[in-house]
Amino acid sequence: MLAELRIFVMLEMFFLVVTPVYWMLSHEITGSVALVLTFGLSTMLMAYLLIGALRHDPRPEDRLEADIVEGAGELGFFPPRSIWPVVCAVMAAVTLLGPVFGWWLTLLGIAGSLWAISGWVYQYYKGDYAH
Repeated sequence: MLAELRIFVMLEMFFLVVTPVYWMLSHEITGSVALVLTFGLSTMLMAYLLIGALRHDPRPEDRLEADIVEGAGELGFFPPRSIWPVVCAVMAAVTLLGPVFGWWLTLLGIAGSLWAISGWVYQYYKGDYAH
């Protein structure tokens, strides 16, 4: 997590310098508030990464004396194929188009979204990849 932590430290320094300069040059409130909020967001992420780096043992890519073979192994489970993310995206689009075309479409989209999310969650309980 040290590489990611360094990135957010650099972001912190950038926003710490840019925010007052932007305010002094433009006197525009919207952009200044956006820069302050971006500084706060990067502070939260930096704090999370710092706490994680202190609590856990360093990963092989964080240690200079680590061997390449230490990073080998299973990285996680990645599904071979699934239609459910596409169905979830379509149902989200239908839900968000509801206020434009009619509130009945929002209700239909919410019902379809619940169906799509449950299909995505339970896709490995039946069929070829059941476990």
